[in-house]
Amino acid sequence: MPSPGPAAAIQMASGLSGAAQTARAAELACDAVQEDLGVGGTDLVLCFYSPHHAPAVEEISAVLRRRLDPSCLVGVSGESVVGGASELERVAGLSLLAARLPGVSLGTFTSDGVPAIPDDGPDAETIEVLAETIHAAPDTRATLLFGDPFTTPLIKLLPALNSSRRAGPDGRPAGVVLGGLASAASKPGGNRLILNGATVSSGLVGVSIAGGVRVDTVVSQGCRPFGPTMVITRARHNLIFELGGRPALDVVNEMIQATSEQDREQLQAGLLIGRVINEYKDRFGRDDFLIRGVMGVDPKRSAVAIADLVRVGQTVQFHIRDARTAAEDLAMLMDAQKLHERPAGGLLVTCNARGSRMFGRPGHDAGCVVRAFQPGPGGESRSRGGVPLGSDPEGAVPPIPLAGFFAAGEIGPVGGESFLHGHSACVALFRTPAS
Repeated sequence: MPSPGPAAAIQMASGLSGAAQTARAAELACDAVQEDLGVGGTDLVLCFYSPHHAPAVEEISAVLRRRLDPSCLVGVSGESVVGGASELERVAGLSLLAARLPGVSLGTFTSDGVPAIPDDGPDAETIEVLAETIHAAPDTRATLLFGDPFTTPLIKLLPALNSSRRAGPDGRPAGVVLGGLASAASKPGGNRLILNGATVSSGLVGVSIAGGVRVDTVVSQGCRPFGPTMVITRARHNLIFELGGRPALDVVNEMIQATSEQDREQLQAGLLIGRVINEYKDRFGRDDFLIRGVMGVDPKRSAVAIADLVRVGQTVQFHIRDARTAAEDLAMLMDAQKLHERPAGGLLVTCNARGSRMFGRPGHDAGCVVRAFQPGPGGESRSRGGVPLGSDPEGAVPPIPLAGFFAAGEIGPVGGESFLHGHSACVALFRTPAS
């Protein structure tokens, strides 16, 4: 029996426009895509557009379907958009990621098919309905999900989505869930989502990708730990009363006093706590913690309230987030991707609190992802400064196609399951699988 031939190569291209007129912006972004892909139909188009274009989302859909003829079109509105190494922050912007995906199947879904998730969690029947809705399969590579934050109950939905994944050939759940929440509006009804020929202002849209593509993910939570790891010894709901048998608030105050003056200044922006995802590990690294914010304290009960549900026996460690740590963390994670072949393209969902708000300049996260696959020094060296941003002065290697947006909450995997994050950068890299 002859051995199978190499997998057909996937093709991707991105396009970005800062034009203020919506139809013009869509046309220009399509021009950029077709400059690389040529004319003809596409399998998947992801579209991201600023609030300036959200009211005219039907125009965007019409132009993209006419110009790119996608089998699947998914769009979401965001405060700012990403295209290539650029981030258009709080100005008019429209960004595209288009793909031809031979050997890949795409299954789309909306909120209409998603069952209600009970407060105490989904039962087996609910999980099965959800699996069918999202087209879960043993060869699913990724499920991309974009939702309106005012009408999408992700806190209950995401655990159910994690459970609804089918077992892959290795027995583990197949595929990752990645995406983000629309950020173009401050009240319900202002965000606009696209799925093929339909546009909606609530709920969610998504697509599951299965078959001949490899999807690698990077989730940078941008934090560093301080103090020791501790075990929760008394807790209820989102309140921690005791850590290691001691009043939680006493422990927190002691650790803060023991940090440097510089760290205490950083903590004024907010204290963070990481809980371990996999308690069976002997040692814990930065990828083992799910980062959540400390919401407040109850001095009378010496309790600490966090933005998550906790239970007795969980291991936690407090964390600090600052611009330098966030830059170094993303750079290190992207450097690790250099060990693999160059991707055909990428999707970046970053937090609307990053960008120039965190780093003092636009383009940090997008530039970090793109430069990871250009010649030059490693990203961690660049994050320390003193290295020119132009990583390929000869222009011999074109940048990878990249598109995305600034989200009001990022969805990405940590420890094998996906969670809703804040202040993170979530990246999906699409590669042709090995034969």
